Amino acid sequence: MAARRALHFVFKVGNRFQTARFYRDVLGMKVLRHEEFEEGCKAACNGPYDGKWSKTMVGFGPEDDHFVAELTYNYGVGDYKLGNDFMGITLASSQAVSNARKLEWPLTEVAEGVFETEAPGGYKFYLQNRSLPQSVTLAVSDLQKSLNYWCNLLGMKIYEKDEEKQRALLGYADNQCKLELQGVKGGVDHAAAFGRIAFSCPQKELPDLEDLMKRENQKILTPLVSLDTPGKATVQVVILADPDGHEICFVGDEAFRELSKMDPEGSKLLDDAMAADKSDEWFAKHNKPKASG
Repeated sequence: MAARRALHFVFKVGNRFQTARFYRDVLGMKVLRHEEFEEGCKAACNGPYDGKWSKTMVGFGPEDDHFVAELTYNYGVGDYKLGNDFMGITLASSQAVSNARKLEWPLTEVAEGVFETEAPGGYKFYLQNRSLPQSVTLAVSDLQKSLNYWCNLLGMKIYEKDEEKQRALLGYADNQCKLELQGVKGGVDHAAAFGRIAFSCPQKELPDLEDLMKRENQKILTPLVSLDTPGKATVQVVILADPDGHEICFVGDEAFRELSKMDPEGSKLLDDAMAADKSDEWFAKHNKPKASG
């Protein structure tokens, strides 16, 4: 499984202006690429929506060697109800802490040197000065069942495990973003804001992965499909769901490396799209709220 890579986490965002400010100015991330789509994604990348949407990839560096965020914006949707499924992303960045203080972005010290903040939409981020590995924390209802899925079926390695605290830290490689599973009581609620975690693997492994999930009677949300991005590489993906319904995308690595090349125009494309999007003005003028996801 050494060839598998943790790529990104997908967030649905309702306010692109505030979201762009958070990722660019508070976290200090770069816009790596920005893409606009006229209709919904065949693999529901933008959620269960059929209309116009955009995808913005943001990160501290290129997608080839950084775990990044994918921000999906559905035109006309202003907010998404949060569940308890996504528990936060941990980043090591002293710069982000000082940026937040300078911009007076709300920040709470929850442990020594660890600060909690929220992205627009209520998504939690944990910023720390220490160089601990980046991690995404997802809630699970049965830790052992989840470990069986993520380790035995998807081939992840256990880095840490604490039965008492019902948590485990998993990953494909030492230098990659880790997946933290945290047991919760009372079940996992995805609500409307649910995200998706993405990994790559050699393209030839995708049919085998799908076959494995069929044999094991695991959920396949989108069987192997090709996704087109105008003017860019076509990628193949399989979308799975773990025992708690967390969405997982596996994409063929070779084509994804082509697709995910950093676009020097990315930031300008995002700014242009935001400037052209008059939906906030229209809803304000007509005294109507945007739809909730």
